[in-house]
Amino acid sequence: MRIAFLAAATEVARAAQDALAARYGAASLDRAEVVVALGGDGMMLETQHRLLGRNLPVYGMNCGSVGFLMNDFREDGLAERLAAAQAATLHPLRMRAFTGAAEPSEALAINEVSLLRETRQAAKIRVMVDGTVRLQELICDGILVSTPAGSTAYNLSAHGPIIPLGANLLPLTPISAFRPRRWRGALLPAEAEVVFEVLEHEKRPVSATADYTEVRDVRRVEVREDRGVALTMLFDPDHGLSERIIAEQFTV
Repeated sequence: MRIAFLAAATEVARAAQDALAARYGAASLDRAEVVVALGGDGMMLETQHRLLGRNLPVYGMNCGSVGFLMNDFREDGLAERLAAAQAATLHPLRMRAFTGAAEPSEALAINEVSLLRETRQAAKIRVMVDGTVRLQELICDGILVSTPAGSTAYNLSAHGPIIPLGANLLPLTPISAFRPRRWRGALLPAEAEVVFEVLEHEKRPVSATADYTEVRDVRRVEVREDRGVALTMLFDPDHGLSERIIAEQFTV
Protein backbone atom coordinates (compact mmCIF):
# COMPACT_ATOMS: atom_id res chain seq x y z
CA MET A 1 0.00 0.00 0.00
CA ARG A 2 1.40 3.38 -1.02
CA ILE A 3 1.20 5.71 1.98
CA ALA A 4 1.69 9.47 2.06
CA PHE A 5 2.47 11.03 5.44
CA LEU A 6 1.42 14.56 6.38
CA ALA A 7 2.40 16.08 9.72
CA ALA A 8 1.39 19.08 11.76
CA ALA A 9 4.05 21.72 12.38
CA THR A 10 5.08 20.35 15.77
CA GLU A 11 8.22 18.52 16.84
CA VAL A 12 6.24 15.47 17.96
CA ALA A 13 4.31 15.17 14.69
CA ARG A 14 7.40 15.75 12.52
CA ALA A 15 9.40 13.15 14.47
CA ALA A 16 6.55 10.66 14.04
CA GLN A 17 6.47 11.37 10.30
CA ASP A 18 10.20 10.73 9.97
CA ALA A 19 9.99 7.48 11.91
CA LEU A 20 7.01 6.12 9.97
CA ALA A 21 8.39 7.15 6.58
CA ALA A 22 11.70 5.42 7.36
CA ARG A 23 9.89 2.26 8.38
CA TYR A 24 7.12 2.01 5.78
CA GLY A 25 8.32 4.21 2.94
CA ALA A 26 6.66 7.44 1.88
CA ALA A 27 4.75 8.02 -1.36
CA SER A 28 3.95 11.39 -2.87
CA LEU A 29 0.35 12.59 -2.69
CA ASP A 30 0.05 12.04 -6.44
CA ARG A 31 0.82 8.32 -6.09
CA ALA A 32 -0.62 7.58 -2.65
CA GLU A 33 -3.47 5.15 -2.01
CA VAL A 34 -3.99 6.40 1.54
CA VAL A 35 -2.86 9.41 3.56
CA VAL A 36 -1.75 9.20 7.18
CA ALA A 37 -2.24 12.52 8.98
CA LEU A 38 -0.15 13.10 12.09
CA GLY A 39 -1.26 15.69 14.62
CA GLY A 40 -4.57 16.62 16.25
CA ASP A 41 -8.08 17.22 14.98
CA GLY A 42 -6.95 20.46 13.35
CA MET A 43 -4.49 18.48 11.24
CA MET A 44 -7.26 16.12 10.13
CA LEU A 45 -9.39 19.08 9.01
CA GLU A 46 -6.44 20.68 7.25
CA THR A 47 -5.62 17.42 5.46
CA GLN A 48 -9.21 16.86 4.32
CA HIS A 49 -9.42 20.39 2.96
CA ARG A 50 -6.10 19.92 1.17
CA LEU A 51 -7.34 16.70 -0.44
CA LEU A 52 -10.75 17.92 -1.57
CA GLY A 53 -11.60 16.32 -4.88
CA ARG A 54 -8.82 13.74 -4.60
CA ASN A 55 -10.97 10.93 -3.13
CA LEU A 56 -8.14 9.71 -0.90
CA PRO A 57 -8.96 8.08 2.45
CA VAL A 58 -7.28 9.66 5.46
CA TYR A 59 -6.14 7.74 8.53
CA GLY A 60 -5.31 10.05 11.40
CA MET A 61 -2.85 9.30 14.19
CA ASN A 62 -2.98 11.46 17.28
CA CYS A 63 0.15 13.49 17.94
CA GLY A 64 -1.80 16.41 19.37
CA SER A 65 -4.13 16.96 22.31
CA VAL A 66 -7.79 15.96 21.96
CA GLY A 67 -7.61 13.88 18.79
CA PHE A 68 -11.30 12.99 18.58
CA LEU A 69 -10.99 12.38 14.83
CA MET A 70 -7.69 10.53 15.19
CA ASN A 71 -6.54 7.01 16.02
CA ASP A 72 -3.99 6.25 18.71
CA PHE A 73 -0.39 6.70 17.61
CA ARG A 74 1.70 3.55 17.36
CA GLU A 75 4.67 2.87 15.13
CA ASP A 76 4.08 -0.87 14.96
CA GLY A 77 1.60 -2.59 12.68
CA LEU A 78 0.58 0.37 10.55
CA ALA A 79 0.04 -1.70 7.39
CA GLU A 80 -2.19 -4.14 9.29
CA ARG A 81 -4.16 -1.31 10.91
CA LEU A 82 -4.76 0.34 7.56
CA ALA A 83 -5.94 -2.94 6.03
CA ALA A 84 -8.41 -3.51 8.88
CA ALA A 85 -9.59 0.11 9.21
CA GLN A 86 -13.27 0.99 8.89
CA ALA A 87 -14.30 3.88 6.67
CA ALA A 88 -16.59 6.74 7.66
CA THR A 89 -17.94 8.86 4.80
CA LEU A 90 -18.75 12.47 5.60
CA HIS A 91 -20.40 15.24 3.61
CA PRO A 92 -19.32 18.80 4.39
CA LEU A 93 -21.42 21.94 4.65
CA ARG A 94 -21.18 24.51 1.90
CA MET A 95 -21.26 28.13 3.03
CA ARG A 96 -22.13 31.04 0.75
CA ALA A 97 -21.44 34.34 2.49
CA PHE A 98 -22.66 37.66 1.08
CA THR A 99 -20.94 40.89 2.09
CA GLY A 100 -22.26 43.38 -0.43
CA ALA A 101 -19.54 42.47 -2.94
CA ALA A 102 -20.54 41.38 -6.43
CA GLU A 103 -19.98 37.68 -5.73
CA PRO A 104 -20.46 35.68 -2.54
CA SER A 105 -17.58 33.91 -0.84
CA GLU A 106 -17.87 30.12 -0.74
CA ALA A 107 -16.18 27.60 1.53
CA LEU A 108 -16.68 24.05 2.78
CA ALA A 109 -16.92 23.08 6.43
CA ILE A 110 -16.23 19.60 7.79
CA ASN A 111 -17.04 20.64 11.37
CA GLU A 112 -19.34 23.66 11.33
CA VAL A 113 -20.32 27.02 9.89
CA SER A 114 -20.49 29.62 12.64
CA LEU A 115 -21.54 33.27 12.76
CA LEU A 116 -19.98 35.44 15.48
CA ARG A 117 -20.30 39.06 16.51
CA GLU A 118 -17.24 41.17 15.69
CA THR A 119 -17.64 43.91 18.31
CA ARG A 120 -18.84 44.40 21.88
CA GLN A 121 -22.44 44.64 20.69
CA ALA A 122 -24.58 41.55 20.38
CA ALA A 123 -25.50 40.34 16.92
CA LYS A 124 -29.05 40.43 15.61
CA ILE A 125 -29.73 37.59 13.21
CA ARG A 126 -32.85 36.42 11.38
CA VAL A 127 -32.99 32.63 10.89
CA MET A 128 -34.74 31.00 7.93
CA VAL A 129 -35.04 27.30 7.12
CA ASP A 130 -36.08 26.24 3.63
CA GLY A 131 -37.44 29.70 2.92
CA THR A 132 -39.53 30.00 6.09
CA VAL A 133 -38.61 32.50 8.78
CA ARG A 134 -38.21 30.50 12.00
CA LEU A 135 -36.73 33.24 14.17
CA GLN A 136 -37.51 36.81 13.25
CA GLU A 137 -34.73 38.15 15.46
CA LEU A 138 -32.12 36.26 17.48
CA ILE A 139 -29.99 38.47 19.74
CA CYS A 140 -26.83 36.55 20.53
CA ASP A 141 -23.07 36.25 20.37
CA GLY A 142 -23.55 33.99 17.36
CA ILE A 143 -25.08 30.83 15.92
CA LEU A 144 -23.75 27.73 14.16
CA VAL A 145 -24.76 24.81 11.96
CA SER A 146 -22.76 21.64 12.49
CA THR A 147 -22.17 18.36 10.70
CA PRO A 148 -22.68 15.17 12.74
CA ALA A 149 -18.89 14.70 12.87
CA GLY A 150 -18.49 18.28 14.07
CA SER A 151 -21.29 18.03 16.64
CA THR A 152 -18.74 17.03 19.30
CA ALA A 153 -16.59 20.11 18.65
CA TYR A 154 -17.69 23.78 18.88
CA ASN A 155 -21.34 22.69 18.77
CA LEU A 156 -20.93 20.66 21.95
CA SER A 157 -19.09 23.50 23.68
CA ALA A 158 -22.07 25.73 22.85
CA HIS A 159 -24.37 23.14 24.52
CA GLY A 160 -25.64 21.76 21.23
CA PRO A 161 -26.68 18.09 20.84
CA ILE A 162 -24.36 15.32 19.72
CA ILE A 163 -25.60 13.77 16.47
CA PRO A 164 -24.74 10.15 15.53
CA LEU A 165 -23.45 9.53 12.03
CA GLY A 166 -26.21 8.39 9.71
CA ALA A 167 -28.93 10.25 11.62
CA ASN A 168 -29.41 12.62 8.65
CA LEU A 169 -29.71 15.58 10.99
CA LEU A 170 -27.87 18.87 11.39
CA PRO A 171 -27.80 20.70 14.74
CA LEU A 172 -28.56 24.43 14.67
CA THR A 173 -27.17 25.88 17.89
CA PRO A 174 -27.18 29.44 19.29
CA ILE A 175 -24.09 30.86 20.95
CA SER A 176 -24.92 32.78 24.14
CA ALA A 177 -28.47 33.68 23.10
CA PHE A 178 -29.94 36.71 24.89
CA ARG A 179 -33.33 36.87 23.16
CA PRO A 180 -35.21 34.56 22.91
CA ARG A 181 -33.36 33.49 26.05
CA ARG A 182 -34.81 30.02 26.35
CA TRP A 183 -34.28 28.95 22.75
CA ARG A 184 -31.72 26.14 22.74
CA GLY A 185 -31.53 25.45 19.02
CA ALA A 186 -33.05 22.93 16.65
CA LEU A 187 -32.42 19.68 14.82
CA LEU A 188 -32.84 20.03 11.07
CA PRO A 189 -33.09 17.50 8.25
CA ALA A 190 -29.74 17.01 6.53
CA GLU A 191 -31.15 18.35 3.24
CA ALA A 192 -32.39 21.61 4.79
CA GLU A 193 -31.06 24.98 3.64
CA VAL A 194 -30.40 27.42 6.46
CA VAL A 195 -30.20 31.15 5.72
CA PHE A 196 -28.99 33.75 8.21
CA GLU A 197 -29.72 37.44 7.62
CA VAL A 198 -27.65 39.85 9.68
CA LEU A 199 -29.80 42.71 10.97
CA GLU A 200 -28.27 46.15 11.55
CA HIS A 201 -25.09 44.81 9.93
CA GLU A 202 -23.30 48.17 9.96
CA LYS A 203 -23.92 48.76 13.66
CA ARG A 204 -23.57 45.11 14.68
CA PRO A 205 -21.01 43.50 12.31
CA VAL A 206 -20.84 39.71 12.11
CA SER A 207 -18.25 37.31 10.69
CA ALA A 208 -18.96 33.87 9.21
CA THR A 209 -16.48 31.00 9.46
CA ALA A 210 -16.50 27.62 7.70
CA ASP A 211 -13.97 25.59 9.72
CA TYR A 212 -11.04 28.03 9.38
CA THR A 213 -12.16 30.12 6.39
CA GLU A 214 -13.49 33.41 7.78
CA VAL A 215 -15.51 36.07 5.95
CA ARG A 216 -16.01 39.32 7.83
CA ASP A 217 -18.87 41.83 7.73
CA VAL A 218 -21.38 39.41 6.27
CA ARG A 219 -24.97 40.40 5.52
CA ARG A 220 -26.41 37.04 4.54
CA VAL A 221 -25.11 33.49 4.89
CA GLU A 222 -26.54 30.40 3.20
CA VAL A 223 -25.63 26.93 4.50
CA ARG A 224 -26.53 23.47 3.27
CA GLU A 225 -24.97 20.02 3.16
CA ASP A 226 -23.07 19.34 -0.07
CA ARG A 227 -23.86 15.73 -0.99
CA GLY A 228 -21.69 16.08 -4.08
CA VAL A 229 -18.57 16.08 -1.91
CA ALA A 230 -17.60 12.95 0.04
CA LEU A 231 -14.73 12.70 2.52
CA THR A 232 -13.41 9.40 3.83
CA MET A 233 -11.80 8.94 7.23
CA LEU A 234 -10.40 5.61 8.42
CA PHE A 235 -10.66 4.35 11.99
CA ASP A 236 -9.50 1.30 13.90
CA PRO A 237 -12.35 -1.24 14.16
CA ASP A 238 -12.59 -1.06 17.96
CA HIS A 239 -12.79 2.73 18.00
CA GLY A 240 -14.77 3.89 14.97
CA LEU A 241 -16.20 7.39 14.62
CA SER A 242 -19.80 6.25 15.14
CA GLU A 243 -18.84 4.57 18.40
CA ARG A 244 -16.92 7.64 19.56
CA ILE A 245 -19.90 9.91 18.91
CA ILE A 246 -22.22 7.60 20.86
CA ALA A 247 -19.73 7.18 23.72
CA GLU A 248 -19.26 10.95 23.97
CA GLN A 249 -22.92 11.29 24.94
CA PHE A 250 -22.26 9.28 28.09
CA THR A 251 -19.10 11.14 29.09
CA VAL A 252 -19.49 12.90 32.43
